[in-house]
Amino acid sequence: MTAFFPFRRLGRFGRLQLLRLVAQTPAPIGRLMPRRFWTPPPGGIDFGDFGRTEPISVDFGFDRGLPIDRYFIERFLERNSSTVRGRVLEIGDNEYTVRFGGTQVEKSDVLHVDATHPVATIVGDISVPGTLPDRAFDCIILTQTLHLIFDMRGALAELARALKPGGTLLVTVPGISPVDRGAWRHTWYWSLTENALERLLASVLAKEDTEVETFGNVFAATCFLQGLSLHEVSPAKLDVLDKSFPVIVAAAAKRPLE
Repeated sequence: MTAFFPFRRLGRFGRLQLLRLVAQTPAPIGRLMPRRFWTPPPGGIDFGDFGRTEPISVDFGFDRGLPIDRYFIERFLERNSSTVRGRVLEIGDNEYTVRFGGTQVEKSDVLHVDATHPVATIVGDISVPGTLPDRAFDCIILTQTLHLIFDMRGALAELARALKPGGTLLVTVPGISPVDRGAWRHTWYWSLTENALERLLASVLAKEDTEVETFGNVFAATCFLQGLSLHEVSPAKLDVLDKSFPVIVAAAAKRPLE
């Protein structure tokens, strides 16, 4: 083993020297190299359309197409579509219930805080105990809602109580995200990490029955902050996962059978 040590050192130093040489490569050639080998030198960044202090869209990208965060949310729901069955509760409307549950859904409920909402079947605030019926739902879909509730743990406790034994809570929350400029601006309290959502759910449901995941990378986060939509970017780039840049944090959490 000792005899090979100089060669290992030479290889390591050789790689370092190669990286230094590559870093000095002129931009026209460097941009053709794999990104892990070459980055623009300091002062050499071309900001292009991103070189502005206002985002390209101030509406998360809805005005340009499907927002990038929705792409991640819908991938998560599609993978967990087998749990969208029986009696299902969704917040605001039942679009995802119908889309991902289909004929598996026997009864669709919609929760809203506004009693005049046309499709609401349950009216109330999920952070208030007793808002939901006990052990009533086979699945609860809670997308991009938890961060609008200051007492997140209280809301999750209410949702957990409302699940049937064996029922599933499908929840998504923002990680790296703009803050809404419109109706939700004054109740936008949180952005969460994977660790935060995992601990919150573990306080009300068994950790072993919960799967938490993240979606995003620096490219996805940058494009989402600028308000680009799905059709403007490469889905292959969005699908690369870098947990240091969570755009969406999602979890499928089951209430244990009793």
